[in-house]
Amino acid sequence: MPSVRVFVTLKPSLLDSAGRTVADALQKLGFDEVQGVRMGKLIVLNLDRFEESQVRSMCEKLLANPVIEDYRFEVDE
Repeated sequence: MPSVRVFVTLKPSLLDSAGRTVADALQKLGFDEVQGVRMGKLIVLNLDRFEESQVRSMCEKLLANPVIEDYRFEVDE
């Protein structure tokens, strides 16, 4: 049974306020090496069969907002 991990993040040109908050908090905790954080979401799909076009359709119709978000996915067969 294929498992698909879909990663959704805001487009790089958009301000990621949640990521900025986490980056600031990490720096306040002493993690000075953190220069930036981008937040997103991970969606795991367990499918009967994998068809790339179907997963892209799911992403563009529901899982991501293509106007403001990017997505990519990885498949474990």
